[in-house]
Amino acid sequence: MLANLLPNVEWDMIWAATVETLYMTGVAVVATFILGTILGLLLFLTSKGNLWENRLANMIIAAIVNIFRSIPFIILIILLIPFTKLLVGTILGANAALPALIIGAAPFYARMVEIALREIDKGVIEAAKAMGASTATIIWKVLLPESLPALVSGITVTAIALVGYTAMAGVVGAGGLGNLAYLEGFQRSHNDVTFVATVLVLVIVFVIQFIGDFVTSKIDKR
Repeated sequence: MLANLLPNVEWDMIWAATVETLYMTGVAVVATFILGTILGLLLFLTSKGNLWENRLANMIIAAIVNIFRSIPFIILIILLIPFTKLLVGTILGANAALPALIIGAAPFYARMVEIALREIDKGVIEAAKAMGASTATIIWKVLLPESLPALVSGITVTAIALVGYTAMAGVVGAGGLGNLAYLEGFQRSHNDVTFVATVLVLVIVFVIQFIGDFVTSKIDKR
């Protein structure tokens, strides 16, 4: 029955493409979380009235974040081709998509981190400073724990965006469900392949959203 409804779908290829999409998304999410959190902390700490107040440093970091956040992802992939080839040795495959995925998503997440940190009650930070807490202690014991629910919500939104980015990366040969939908579905007019790939992308998005909402509800003490 399924073979009649989806005659062009080769399930081995679907499974391989799904694994590639999950791999690209998973690695990119972890790297984006780390890099984005660092950038977001630097944006917050170097801003006016904060621990490392430095207008020049803040302007430079903000400029870098704004530039890379503003470049459309498909253009960013093309711009990063020389860097990707130098770093990975190829511009094809799942690993070749990772630099563009991370560089495209980290600035986006960094702004979310900065917003989350700005929402922390200033009194909590001032109290920690008055007790003689070091900057490292304030970061690890105050800033990150207080903003954790917002950070998880932010990385959930970013992870969903990354799934979309992997689909776009597939158009330029990065593999995954996007690549399968484009090469096997669109170019060969196999609409059933495109349909299955789209459904699987939606399933991945729904699962990510469910996990993100569940974790946020568990750690949000408000």
